Amino acid sequence: QVQLVESGGGLVQAGGSLRLSCTASGHTLSTYQMGWFRQAPGKERELLAAISRTGGITYYTDSAKGRFAISRDNAKNTVYLQMNSLKPEDTAAYSCAASTSSIVGRSADFHSWGQGTQVTVSS
Repeated sequence: QVQLVESGGGLVQAGGSLRLSCTASGHTLSTYQMGWFRQAPGKERELLAAISRTGGITYYTDSAKGRFAISRDNAKNTVYLQMNSLKPEDTAAYSCAASTSSIVGRSADFHSWGQGTQVTVSS
């Protein structure tokens, strides 16, 4: 089972940027499709972005398109989420997850989760 640890969250003003990192241990990250999810209080967890094993295919939901970018560095066993133009409604706990599926962006396929990192955007 791959272990995932997120970092990079924090408090940022509206319009600011953050880059989240997710580092894997226990397994080589290149084995997995990776995704970023978030969950705000009182809401369901939602998929934001996913990236294929090699990074050649990316997938974004409407919540992430145009402002967020997912990338990965398999040599560092790390996947990233660059978040720009942040809004107060982006406030949530952000988690990365791994999937062995070859279909990129299907949220139900993700099976290994990190603990999450909190992002708070002030107005």
